[in-house]
Amino acid sequence: MSYPSDPRVGEVRKRLAAAREASATPTPKAAEKLAGQNKLYVRDRIALLFDEGSFVEDGRYANAMAEGLPADGVVTGRGLVDGRPAIVVANDPTVKAGSWGARTVEKIVRATEAALREELPVFWFVDSAGARITDQVDLFPGRRGAGRIFHNQVALSGRVPQICCLFGPSAAGGAYIPSFTDCVIMVEGNASMYLGSPRMAEMVVGEKVSLEEMGGARMHCTVSGCGDLLAEDDADAIEQARLLFSYLPSSWRDKPPSYAPDSPSSRLDDTVVPEVESQPFDIHDVIDGIVDEDSFFEVKPLFAAELVTGFGRIDGESVGVVANNSMVKGGVLFADSADKAARFIWWCDAFNVPLVYLADVPGFMIGSEVERGGIIRHGAKMVSAVSEATVPQVSVVVRKAYGAGLYAMAGPGFAPDACIALPTARIAVMGPDAAVNAVYANKIAAIADEDERAQFVADRRREYEEDVDLERLVADLVLDGVVEPEDLREELRQRLLYAAGRDRSFTSRRRGIPPV
Repeated sequence: MSYPSDPRVGEVRKRLAAAREASATPTPKAAEKLAGQNKLYVRDRIALLFDEGSFVEDGRYANAMAEGLPADGVVTGRGLVDGRPAIVVANDPTVKAGSWGARTVEKIVRATEAALREELPVFWFVDSAGARITDQVDLFPGRRGAGRIFHNQVALSGRVPQICCLFGPSAAGGAYIPSFTDCVIMVEGNASMYLGSPRMAEMVVGEKVSLEEMGGARMHCTVSGCGDLLAEDDADAIEQARLLFSYLPSSWRDKPPSYAPDSPSSRLDDTVVPEVESQPFDIHDVIDGIVDEDSFFEVKPLFAAELVTGFGRIDGESVGVVANNSMVKGGVLFADSADKAARFIWWCDAFNVPLVYLADVPGFMIGSEVERGGIIRHGAKMVSAVSEATVPQVSVVVRKAYGAGLYAMAGPGFAPDACIALPTARIAVMGPDAAVNAVYANKIAAIADEDERAQFVADRRREYEEDVDLERLVADLVLDGVVEPEDLREELRQRLLYAAGRDRSFTSRRRGIPPV
C-alpha cells in the first residue's frame, strides 16, 4: 500500500544527509592540512580506539544549521574497547581548529554526565584551540558552561578511568581537560598545553619563547610532569591508551581484568642486585624479573626518573610498581619524584590495583635548594598516599632503605600486607658513614693520628652495622621475611593473592587534607 509523499520530509532528509556528509570526512583542504601535520581525521582516530562496528554517536547534528560547523567541532559517543564499554570525547581540528562553541560544550557536558550516570570510562581525544571568543557568553559563564566540564571531570576522578590522548593544542582554559585526567599521552611534535600562547606571553609579560619551550610535548613529559607519555603519532598514542586501559577496571567498583599468566622476561638471581650499596644498578632489571614478560607499562618514564612507576602483571593480574632507581641521582627522592609517586599510588588505590614497592633509597634530598622548594610538604604528600592506600601492598627492601625513605616506600609502620627483604637489604635511620659522622664528628676531628682515626671510624661503623643487622630485624619482627631473589616473584604472587580480601577502609572522616 502506498502513501502520498510529503515534500517537507524529503527536504529534511536531504538537509540531514548533507549535514551528515559534512562531518563524515574532512574537506580536501582540511585533509591536506592533516596529512601535512601527520594527523588522522577525528573519525579515523575513533575507529582505532573502538572495536569495529561498536561506536554509537551522540549529537552528530549539533549546529547543523550553521555553515562550516559540522557536529560543532567535537565527536562524542559510546563504543567498546576490547569488549568493554567506554565514552569518547574527540575534538575535530578541521572545524575551526577544534575550538569550542556553545553546542560543543553542551555535547561534552552531556558526555561527562553520561559517564557519571553509567560509570563508564572516558577517553579524551584533545586537539583544540580553545573557546571561540565570539561565543563566550553562550559557552563560558553559565551553569552548563565550560566550567561544568571540569566539575564533572573532578567528580569522575577515581570513579572511572579517564585517559587523554593529546594530538594537538590544548589551549587556555581547555588545557585543564588533560590535567584532570588520569594519564596524558602527548604526540611529540604536535601536542601542546599552555594557559597563554607564546604571543600572549610576549604581550603580557614580555617573554619571547617558542611553543615547544612554552608547552610542547617533550617539555611537559620531562620538566613540568603535566604529560605522562610521549607518542610518535596519533596511532601510537591511541595504541598506548588502549594498552593502559587493559591494566585498569572499568570503574572503581570492579577489579582489573585478568589475562593469561606468563613467565618473566628474565630470571632474577643474586647477580642482578649489587651487594655494595654505593654501586648503582637499573631497577628495571628487578622489575623484569618479577612481572610477566613484556607486561611492564611505565608511567612518566621521562619525569623524575629516580623513581620508577608503572603497571605490570604478576601471573596475569595487574599490579602497580613503585621503585627507586639508583642509576638516576642515586635513587634519592626529590619533590618531583614524591609527587610522581603520590599520584600513582592514589591512582592504583582508586582502581583496585595492588601495589609492590621496591625500595633502594638513601632518603629524601637535603640542602637549601630543595628546602626552599618545599620538599617537606612534597614528601609528606607521598607519605600520605602510602598511608591512605588500602589495596593489597607488599614492600620489598631490595637494598638500602634509610630515613624517611623507608616510610615513603611503605615500610613496616605503614601496615603493608608484608614488608620483606632481599639478603642485600639494609634498614637504618641513615647510612653508616653519615651516622658515624653525625654522632662522632667532634671526637673524630680530635684524633690527630690518621691510622688511629681510621680505626676509630671503622670500629664505630661496625658497631652501627651490627645494631641494624638484617638478621636482627627479622628476629625482632621488624621484617616479615627475607627471600632470595629467585623466590621473590612467587613470594609476591602468593602474598598478593592472600591479601586480595583485605579490608578497604582506612579511617572515618569527611576527607583528609593532603599536603600541597
